[in-house]
Amino acid sequence: MELADLVVPVREGANNELLRYALRSWAANLPHRHVWIVGFRPWWAAGARHIPTHQRGNSRYVNTTTAMRAACEHPEVSDPFIWCNDDFFVMRPQPEQLPVYHRGPVRELEAQFGTRSTPYLAEMRRTRDFLVGLGHDDPVSYDLHVPLPVEKTGMLLALDTAPGHDAHKRTVFGVLNGIGGTPMADVKVQHRGPQFDAGSPFLSTMPDSFANGAVGRFIRAAFPEPCPYETGRRR
Repeated sequence: MELADLVVPVREGANNELLRYALRSWAANLPHRHVWIVGFRPWWAAGARHIPTHQRGNSRYVNTTTAMRAACEHPEVSDPFIWCNDDFFVMRPQPEQLPVYHRGPVRELEAQFGTRSTPYLAEMRRTRDFLVGLGHDDPVSYDLHVPLPVEKTGMLLALDTAPGHDAHKRTVFGVLNGIGGTPMADVKVQHRGPQFDAGSPFLSTMPDSFANGAVGRFIRAAFPEPCPYETGRRR
């Protein structure tokens, strides 16, 4: 079976060091055929394939929905493909058929967050209510910071069915298509301190924790050499 492509949405910007090191980690540890950058491709990443999209200001959810649809509708992108973000780092070698992971029941995540009120939590609850209304009484969340295998027809169904751009499309896709998977804790490291799992096969960061934190130093040390997708000067 042919390897899947990797698809990563990228926002506009002159540079993106997270993407640089994410690409290095994928080249080293995530078997794939091609990498497709959807949206803005930095000048130094010309080794990756490119699907340009029109980006609407700072609307992250709109832009990622646009990118997802563009990948699903592009005839040269593999089906299935693997959806990544530019802050997903694969730290250990993965099998050719990447497993599916989820975050456990949405109700348990809500309990962890308690009574806090943020746009993210509001959309989590809205997504849960939407899925419950369709008969999925206890939906699980696929909103993890790890790569996700995506089947095109199933994702287009999710995008066409989901209630707006802000819905958690990974979760809608996973639940509507019954993809199952293995539960895991999220791997996002938001702080500068050394409290993270250095043995985790996946890591993800915030821009600040990558640039100024222990986790960023750890990731940069793991992948010091340029990968084939980099065509600019060596870093």
